[in-house]
Amino acid sequence: MSAPDGARDQPAPAPLFRDPVHDGASDPTLIRDRATGELVMLYTQRRARHEGPGVEWVHGSRIGVARRGPRPDDAWRYEGVLEGLEQVPGREETHWAPEVIAVPGGYRMFLTVIDGAPDRWEGHPRSIVEYRSPDLRSWTRIGPLPLASDRVIDACVAHGPDGVWRLWYKNEADDSTTWMAESDDLETWRDGGRVIGGRPHEGPTVFALGGWWWMLVDEWRGMAVHRSADAVTWHRQGGPDAVVLGPAADPAAARPLDGEMGRHGAAFVEGPLAALVYFTEP
Repeated sequence: MSAPDGARDQPAPAPLFRDPVHDGASDPTLIRDRATGELVMLYTQRRARHEGPGVEWVHGSRIGVARRGPRPDDAWRYEGVLEGLEQVPGREETHWAPEVIAVPGGYRMFLTVIDGAPDRWEGHPRSIVEYRSPDLRSWTRIGPLPLASDRVIDACVAHGPDGVWRLWYKNEADDSTTWMAESDDLETWRDGGRVIGGRPHEGPTVFALGGWWWMLVDEWRGMAVHRSADAVTWHRQGGPDAVVLGPAADPAAARPLDGEMGRHGAAFVEGPLAALVYFTEP
């Protein structure tokens, strides 16, 4: 993460960032602001302190924003939430798991959107909706993507080595497995089917590093690692039960607030280095 000479082996701060409103920062993603050089973190501002019925606290969330200067020792600062993302202004929606990519002339965001703030997991359609921005601050809603079901969340987008754009996501209607859609131009999408099956999971993050493509998925007991030569065919690493960022063997010896497990991470790659930002539920 743009580490100075000799700094790449230094431990990252723990916690890296805490949401000052609800203390429920989750599903983070990082992107570099091309205009300022700052790192921008967008995340689900989960309402961890909300005393509502059932799982209402997981819903009704906004997208929080934090920024950090271009130097590795710059501090993160909270900048509020993204405004104007609702399909109908003023209507309550749930916003989860932002995925943001840089494209010529601006940025694209692929966001999980749920109507209202449900108090139950079941029975509520979920869509992945596209937005566009010239500056990472003001966003225009484009609309939902035509994906495999009406229960899709957790988008991740990357430009494959064959020139095809791919969007990976969790399809809850298919036992919470990872599916994929393809596009030649980020305008028209076609179904690519299931790409990671087996144990239920969520939150795919895909990135290229060291001559390979990598996908990490959150199995709610740590993250499974998959590798690919072409970003199409994936092979699990370490066997069917292997995970990274699983529960600490000795929570008392773990970093502050990091003794549980890593959840729903996103990779950020610059040059030969990659950083993984994830959240915990201490």
